[in-house]
Amino acid sequence: MASSTTGINPLFASLSPNSSDRLQSAAALNLRFSSSLVSPSSVELTRTRNSPLTAAATRARVSSTRFTICAAQVMDQSPATKSPPATIVEVDLGDRSYPIYIGSGLLNQPELLQRHVHGKRVLIVTNTTVAPLYLDKVVEALTKGNPNVSVDSVILPDGEKYKNMVGETLMKVFDKAIESRLDRRCTFVALGGGVIGDMCGFAAAAFLRGVNFIQIPTTVMAQVDSSVGGKTGINHPLGKNLIGAFFQPQCVLIDTDTLNTLPDRELASGLAEVIKYGLIRDAEFFEWQEKNIKALMARDPSALAYAIKRSCENKAEVVSLDEKESGLRATLNLGHTFGHAIETGLGYGEWLHGEAVAAGTVMAVDMSYRLGWIDDSIVKRVYSILEQANLPTAPPDTLTVEMFKSVMAVDKKVADGLLRLILLKGPLGSCVFTGDYDRKALDETLHAFCKS
Repeated sequence: MASSTTGINPLFASLSPNSSDRLQSAAALNLRFSSSLVSPSSVELTRTRNSPLTAAATRARVSSTRFTICAAQVMDQSPATKSPPATIVEVDLGDRSYPIYIGSGLLNQPELLQRHVHGKRVLIVTNTTVAPLYLDKVVEALTKGNPNVSVDSVILPDGEKYKNMVGETLMKVFDKAIESRLDRRCTFVALGGGVIGDMCGFAAAAFLRGVNFIQIPTTVMAQVDSSVGGKTGINHPLGKNLIGAFFQPQCVLIDTDTLNTLPDRELASGLAEVIKYGLIRDAEFFEWQEKNIKALMARDPSALAYAIKRSCENKAEVVSLDEKESGLRATLNLGHTFGHAIETGLGYGEWLHGEAVAAGTVMAVDMSYRLGWIDDSIVKRVYSILEQANLPTAPPDTLTVEMFKSVMAVDKKVADGLLRLILLKGPLGSCVFTGDYDRKALDETLHAFCKS
């Protein structure tokens, strides 16, 4: 078996332990982690410190919708409840705009959820892990002082491997909705991590050709990324998230207290997406992460709350400008093309999404360096922060170059047979979404990290 460090950028090799140690660590993660205006081939983006999007990003708009990121305070209307106020980040999509509520104890503020339920019927979609922890609490939040609302629930198996159409998964949601005779005024509620959010959202988009839904994410991954922006879908054996729809929620409610029950491995996985925002568009945020990564790993409440808020602000801004991922929004997928190939090649659920994205980010950074688009200081900083977050920095050595190429060939970012990638270019916080790159650099990166 070829060593996965063979041919790897020497900057990575010098910073990392030996190949077998890294891959043994990655294989035993449980022990470490408890429109038309956009060129189809290339969009270059830069966002400077505390600045609006530059002209390049403005040209990447696919609509004239103005974006707004507002921090506001929503005070609890019930004098009996002592929960602190929520911070609100607004996703500005015109008449389909919606709030992201962020704060501690928000499930104790029933009015936040109830104001977004317009009919009398609610279906909560959750899983076997989250249901015992939070299902009753969400039912109470939906029904307290609101006797006209009736709530049903469907509990799915937990895990990425169940994110599909068959058996006890998506069809179970449709079965429950039809058996309960839900109508078009019903509301679906996604209670769980990214898998539940994606499946519930897709079910809501498809049931009766579209019913309202609400996101209540309970993992870092879902809170900082997947619950925001309306991407919904399921996996196919040939590729991740190939079947789905863009379908926006009525609101996203992030009760940061739900992270108290999150396993360490899931926490680390979510931080991969937090790190992504800093690399592609928010250099100041990345610098903050470098100073506060230990606090994040230690679950410091103020550090986590800030990371979630800042991530949601970045995501909301991008979604407001490019809802359907014609250009700008694609940059949020740094490391994902390589990462999705890892998830598909290994089998869904073997690695968590963020673990695969972390290794994929290292591969994208390696390729960016080989192209001469970034300097070695960025390479070192990326490697350092991922290591501190207990995330893998290379794919498992069971994956081959041909496997990567075959899976990447059906990636959603392929256009007219051309694989477009998100790569870093220029100073920290700058990236490109492009198909205009030297294929030799891609081949060199794949051979550096994989068996031939």
